[in-house]
Amino acid sequence: MTDEWDDISFVISSRYRVVALRRLSVGPATPSQIASDADVGIAHVSRALQGLRDRSLIDLLVSDDRKKGRVYGLTERGQDIWDTIEAENMASE
Repeated sequence: MTDEWDDISFVISSRYRVVALRRLSVGPATPSQIASDADVGIAHVSRALQGLRDRSLIDLLVSDDRKKGRVYGLTERGQDIWDTIEAENMASE
């Protein structure tokens, strides 16, 4: 449970991580789709995605070799974390 709250704290401490998880909770997306849907910079989204991936909250759904058209999706853990953030109303933007 401590790890879960650590991950929740990690996500909600960055507007861009919240934006990325919120969009990915709807379905898989590319960094440019996430950036455009939330009207934020692609560099911020890319950095947020890397942090979320490092914590196994999201997965890259295509080959690591791809530099364009990289599609990301939530892991089961990422979905659980997002569900808790939503249930506790912690996803401020």
